[in-house]
Amino acid sequence: MTKNKSVVLAIRTDEENPNHHLWNNNGTWFVHYTVYPTPVTKQRVRKSLKTKCLTEARRKRDVLFKQMSNKFTLAY
Repeated sequence: MTKNKSVVLAIRTDEENPNHHLWNNNGTWFVHYTVYPTPVTKQRVRKSLKTKCLTEARRKRDVLFKQMSNKFTLAY
């Protein structure tokens, strides 16, 4: 698979915070992250993980970030 180098994905993790990039919105867990479609623009992405379970939300976040890291260039 060839990475899409035109989009840069910003995913910074905090090893001391297992809930990084997660937030609870009225009982449903969401993931949020930033992408840079061009060098001068950024886009904040917020996506429902469609679960009320924190453990499931962490798993879904990790799967999503793994899939995206294979597709986009990462910025740290």
